[in-house]
Amino acid sequence: MSVSPHIPVLLDEVIAALAPQPGDLIVDATFGAGGYTRALLDAGATVHAFDRDPDAIAAGDKWPERAENPPRLVLHPRRFSEMVNALEEAGIARVNGVVMDIGVSSMQLDQAERGFAFSHDGPLDMTMSQTRPNAADFLNEAEEGAIADVLFHFGEERQSRRVARAIVAARPLTTTGQLAQVVRKALGHRPGAPKDPATRSFQAIRIHVNAELEELEAGLAAAETLLRADGRLAVVSFHSLEDRIVKRFLRDAAGANARASRHLPGPADAGPQPTFARLSRAIRAGEPELARNPRARSATLRAATRTTAPAREAA
Repeated sequence: MSVSPHIPVLLDEVIAALAPQPGDLIVDATFGAGGYTRALLDAGATVHAFDRDPDAIAAGDKWPERAENPPRLVLHPRRFSEMVNALEEAGIARVNGVVMDIGVSSMQLDQAERGFAFSHDGPLDMTMSQTRPNAADFLNEAEEGAIADVLFHFGEERQSRRVARAIVAARPLTTTGQLAQVVRKALGHRPGAPKDPATRSFQAIRIHVNAELEELEAGLAAAETLLRADGRLAVVSFHSLEDRIVKRFLRDAAGANARASRHLPGPADAGPQPTFARLSRAIRAGEPELARNPRARSATLRAATRTTAPAREAA
C-alpha cells in the first residue's frame, strides 16, 4: 500500500472547512490511505488518526511524521467512536478539528481478498478490522428474517425477503461471487442494466457487519465532546442513510437551544444550548473532480463549528 493510492474525496472542500493552522491538533477519524491527513500535516497541524484496519495503520506507521519529536502523526488502531478515551489516554482533552470520511475506503474496495466488492471475486469477509464475525458468518448463520431486516433497513432493498430466502437456500456461501450471483438471480438481473442489483445487498451486509451507523452516531457524539470552542467538524458521507444521520445530528445540535414553551412563563425552557453553529449546506463534488474521480459522485460534505456550550451528553 502506497502513501496515497486513492484520490481523497472533496479534499479542497474538507481542508477549507477545517481551516488548519500550524500547531493545530486535528483528529482524522478515518485515516484510510491518509489523503486528508497528508494535507493537514502539510498545513502544519498535528494529526491523531484512527483506523480499525490494520493494513491502514501499518502503512501510516512508515510516514516520516511518525518519527518527529514529538510526532506530528499519532496513529490509533481502534474505532473512531473510542476517540475520547484514546485521546484522554494521550493527555488530550480538546482538539481544533475532526474530519470523518464515512464508509468503506477505495483500497478496501479494490482488494479482492477483503471481500467488499462484487466486481472482484474473493472471500466473503467485508470486515474493516479483519476480525470475526464476518459477512460469511452472518449470512451462513443468521435466521432468514434477520437477513431480510438487514437488507431492508441498511440497503433499502424492497425485495429483501426474496433475497434473504435465496441466500438461505444457497448456504453455505463463501465468496463474493457466489453472493452476487444469488442476489442477481433472485432479483432477475438484466446484463447491461445501469446498476447491478447486488449493490444494495452488499452495502447492507457491509454496514451491518461493521456496525457502521452505530459507529457514526457514537463518533459524532465523541467529536462534540472533543472539539474546543470554534473547533471545526467536517463529515463526508456516501449514501443517504449516513447523510441523514449527520444532517439530523447537526440540526439537533444547532437547534438544541431552549425553545419557547407554551406552558411555562418566560421566553424559553431550560434545555441545553446549541453546541454547533455555522452549519454548511450540503457540499458535493463539481464536474472537474467527478472527471478525475467518479467515486466522488455520491459524496456529501457537511461541516459545522463548535460553540462554547458544553457537550450535550456532558450537560
